[in-house]
Amino acid sequence: MSKKTMDEIAAKLKKIDFCMMSTKGLTREISNRPMSNNGDVDYDGDSWFFSYEDTRKVADIGRDPGVTLSFAEPPGLLGKPGIFISIEGQAELIPDKAKFAHHWMRALDRWFSDGPETPGLVLIKVRADRVQYWDGEENGTIEMR
Repeated sequence: MSKKTMDEIAAKLKKIDFCMMSTKGLTREISNRPMSNNGDVDYDGDSWFFSYEDTRKVADIGRDPGVTLSFAEPPGLLGKPGIFISIEGQAELIPDKAKFAHHWMRALDRWFSDGPETPGLVLIKVRADRVQYWDGEENGTIEMR
């Protein structure tokens, strides 16, 4: 049973830019790669990421949409532990340019030079099924469905 609320977890997620996205590969091996949440962190159970269509992660999601996102906040002042957050969910590949524009942040221009019009761009939406956290003082699970 969770002691923290989803609003408390969302506040922590807003401070963490990068996560590790885990997918299942062609032979069911787990593949991990860093992904930026792009500052798109009004967390309601959905996470948003941009990628090129011709990547291994996109192929993995096409075969099996089950993914895990792992976030870690560093320790705070005076040795207070940070927080670890694991989000298990289902990924969806979205080729809709209107959605690109809605989720676009200027910082993305670094990786996608033509902005939302970048050829081969895809938006990855991860809808959370379960959120787990550990903060050195307590841990818990929030079932999203």
